[in-house]
Amino acid sequence: MTQAIETIATGLRFPEGPIALPDGRVLFVEIARGTLSIVSESREVSVVAELGGGPNGAAMGPDGHCYVCNNGGFEWIERDGKLYPGEESADYTSGRIERVNIETGEYETLYSECDGRPLKGPNDIVFDETGGFWFTDHGKSRERERDRTGVFYAAPDGSAIEEVIFPMEGPNGIGLSPDESELYIAETVPGRVWGYRLRAPGKIEGARRLLLDRPGFHFFDSLAVDALGGVCVATIIDGGVTTLSPTDAPPKFFPTEDRLTTNICFGGEDLKTAYMTLSSTGRLIATQWDVPGLPLNFLNI
Repeated sequence: MTQAIETIATGLRFPEGPIALPDGRVLFVEIARGTLSIVSESREVSVVAELGGGPNGAAMGPDGHCYVCNNGGFEWIERDGKLYPGEESADYTSGRIERVNIETGEYETLYSECDGRPLKGPNDIVFDETGGFWFTDHGKSRERERDRTGVFYAAPDGSAIEEVIFPMEGPNGIGLSPDESELYIAETVPGRVWGYRLRAPGKIEGARRLLLDRPGFHFFDSLAVDALGGVCVATIIDGGVTTLSPTDAPPKFFPTEDRLTTNICFGGEDLKTAYMTLSSTGRLIATQWDVPGLPLNFLNI
């Protein structure tokens, strides 16, 4: 039986970072447009904030504001009616973490460096229950080189940032297990998801482990965790969402119609509505999921 898919918004400029708000609206970024945008329950899209650069992952923080990973921007490739990110943009300066008031559109830069090193291409973000946040830096590509990057932990008031994991190979999606004892990180081109045990907020304990993946050639993008602890990873190349088990049960795959399926989040009263960004074709879609999503910290305040 084919699962019903509803199109929520079209004509978007490389959407990512969806956040399903409790009132039925969905926040998301449009990387190529340089905006934090929102779609209403009546399917009307509007701009919340003009951020410029390359707004990427997003999450609601403990102060009710939206925190955005801004990768600094890409050069864009349009081919056969589809949009693809390319190398570092000509006007690139640095990556940054921005805090956006979604009611007024006002925003500020919280972090653009760590220990004197500039952030390169912040990509995805998750808050823990204490109010601190983890984020990945995917880096930027240039004609003959690519950045080596890592994973950071930071305070939401701009007062503290630490590079906790280095190096990684293009870290992208990031999420926490239901009890917040493990941090999950997807590396894009290797197509793998790592689990890191946590001993305290922002603190790694012991060796990492590799989650059991399905066979075949694919890349991994952003991720969300379901209520049973399944790691639902947006999957590039074959296009869809791969759910990896924290106990190494066989992976599952939900196919979509876009090779660049980049993000998933959960919403609705029962958190069983899965929203996905089909980025190259500029769409936000929704479908009913078989497992509820894990409630995110600070989304219902």
